[in-house]
Amino acid sequence: MNKPEKEKTFKLVKSNINSLNKSYRYRISDKKISKKLESVKISFLGGLNQIGKNITIFETENDILIVDCGMAFPDGEMLGIDLVIPDFTYLVTNKSKVRGLVITHGHEDHIGAIPYLVKKINIPIYGTKLTIGLISSKLREHKLLRTSKLCTVAAGDNVKLGSFNIEFIHTNHSIPDAVSLALKTPAGTIIHTGDFKIDLTPSKNKPIDLAKFAKLGEEGVLALLSDSTNAERPGYTNTEKSIDKSFYQLFFQAKNKRIIVASFASNLGRIQQVIECAKSFNRKVAFSGRSMVNNVEIAIKLGYIIVPEGLIIDIDEISKYSYEKLVIITTGSQGEPMSALHRMAFSEHRKISIGKNDFIIISATPIPGNEKMVISLVNEMMKLGCEVIYESMYEVHVSGHACQEELKIIQALVKPKFFIPVHGEYKNLKRHAKIARDMGMPEENIYVGETGDVVELNEQRISKVGVIPSALVMIDGIGVGDVGSVVLKDRKHLGQDGLIIMVVTLDFKNKEIISGPDIISRGFVYVKESEVLMNEARKMIMKSIVDCFSQKDAEWTLIKTKVRDDIYKFFYDKTKRNPLILPIIMGAKHQPIKV
Repeated sequence: MNKPEKEKTFKLVKSNINSLNKSYRYRISDKKISKKLESVKISFLGGLNQIGKNITIFETENDILIVDCGMAFPDGEMLGIDLVIPDFTYLVTNKSKVRGLVITHGHEDHIGAIPYLVKKINIPIYGTKLTIGLISSKLREHKLLRTSKLCTVAAGDNVKLGSFNIEFIHTNHSIPDAVSLALKTPAGTIIHTGDFKIDLTPSKNKPIDLAKFAKLGEEGVLALLSDSTNAERPGYTNTEKSIDKSFYQLFFQAKNKRIIVASFASNLGRIQQVIECAKSFNRKVAFSGRSMVNNVEIAIKLGYIIVPEGLIIDIDEISKYSYEKLVIITTGSQGEPMSALHRMAFSEHRKISIGKNDFIIISATPIPGNEKMVISLVNEMMKLGCEVIYESMYEVHVSGHACQEELKIIQALVKPKFFIPVHGEYKNLKRHAKIARDMGMPEENIYVGETGDVVELNEQRISKVGVIPSALVMIDGIGVGDVGSVVLKDRKHLGQDGLIIMVVTLDFKNKEIISGPDIISRGFVYVKESEVLMNEARKMIMKSIVDCFSQKDAEWTLIKTKVRDDIYKFFYDKTKRNPLILPIIMGAKHQPIKV
């Protein structure tokens, strides 16, 4: 091959190589461009902008994992409502994707709605031993225990549910067996703290496993969802050990009086502390309140409360012992109207009457919104001569939630790329977000959400991508969701201005009033003291009916509407009140009215 041919061949080969390299680069580039970042969606059916009703949904392409399923207590506007649960519409619609329910601990705001979810979707439920024990009791009450799938786990265990691998991390809270969760997802590791605090000297069990949080932080954490309940409180939450000394001092101070301690039924550590004090002062212990009795029975059976033999007596036996030999542990620390302590204060308890020989300790902080009820309860007990001790007087309660410095510690150990504050009112969430910003997290990496939000996150970004149904579902008796805004509006109306019922029987054929009109008042005015007003109202009603009969097309609907409008205007002009008006207009027996 001569030189020109060699050069020509060399140029051709070089051209082919360049072409191949270019093609290869394009393929690599295309591959990079087409590579899909794995994402995970997080939806909130509760726990944001409120205290309670905690439930979070984690979702990948084919799988859904639920964390916690709690209830909330009704506020002052929800007249007659027993409790509030999440809206499960989205979960029911996507039930084929739901792989399981994981519970962080056994408080009502995390487990209270489980029976209502299990009635719609029977999925496996994972929790620690005490948590499963408390859930079992709830499911038994609803006759669901035999068909439910309960799985007991321990801190340090790993469970795989679809594309989620869940690791359980030991934490401290105001109930034993609380855990945080490390969720290994296709998009990365997400840590959900649940409710927690950092207690290095808990009254029972071990300190929080900070080493595990640190290890996960070194491995890399995509997102942190952290408890915000105490995000406005500076410093650290006091240790449970600090309560021991206070209780011993108060028991000594009580001397010959009967001691009544009000606490959350789920605060088993506090109950154990009271039992140990009672033993030291040679007092017997009785329990009052259904939830208190149930929880203590479960805790004793599972070994979470240790009771010396013969120390506990039945509430029916308290009359056999003198006051200085008794301690009663009861529900009602929040002033709840139906609680045992409330019934004692208002002399409605069938087995316990309180008075000047009672020394009452309220060992709980009022939940936001309950302050007035607690103050009212304290006042009533003091009127009866009781000596009442509550949190602002002595250290008889410590929170189960982390304060600002503890929240910073978790942030520093975990080092998340993204942060979502959870479990708290909006002001708590915003304050927790500020803590994250102060520690150097970029504003765009923090998401402060609302109930119903759907958030998508991957290695590059976090953003809101939609909303899911998240209305309040109210429980009233055995009714689930049958009380809505319209019914509540009527109840509020009745409560504010009362009810007027007007009954009259008419002869539509002859256009005559056969009987009535009779007026019944409930919550509006006392009829016997308002005879003049009621007589005027009857005359006005009769005039309205006569006016209607004078028209050709007089019929039941027209008369009812005219009477209701006229009687409403009459009472408003006379009283400036807006009672609910209910006219009942009947026809003669031989003239049935088609409504």
